[in-house]
Amino acid sequence: MKVVSGNPDPEHVSTSYVERQNLSMRMGMRRFTRLTNGFSKKYENHAHQVALYFFHYNFCRVHKTLRVTPAMEAGLTDHVWTLEELCSLIPQVNPIQRIDKKLILKALRKTA
Repeated sequence: MKVVSGNPDPEHVSTSYVERQNLSMRMGMRRFTRLTNGFSKKYENHAHQVALYFFHYNFCRVHKTLRVTPAMEAGLTDHVWTLEELCSLIPQVNPIQRIDKKLILKALRKTA
């Protein structure tokens, strides 16, 4: 990563881009608002959701002003990623754990 530093002119400094990104993230993920049930209780879950949001935002979502994804504009990819491609990056869960979870849920439903 290249570090860029300098002496910017205060007349031309603007936080508009950062504020717009914060608003987009807040509106796109309700877990940033405390008024919903979707807020993150664990930091790890919150970090994973933020990573998923930004990956989708940059690789899967076509932006109106660019007419392509930001990743395509930056030359990182040559196509718009589908949600299936995004999900294929998630490590697979051990099938035995999945079966155990299903059996447990089934048993709990029978006792209820």
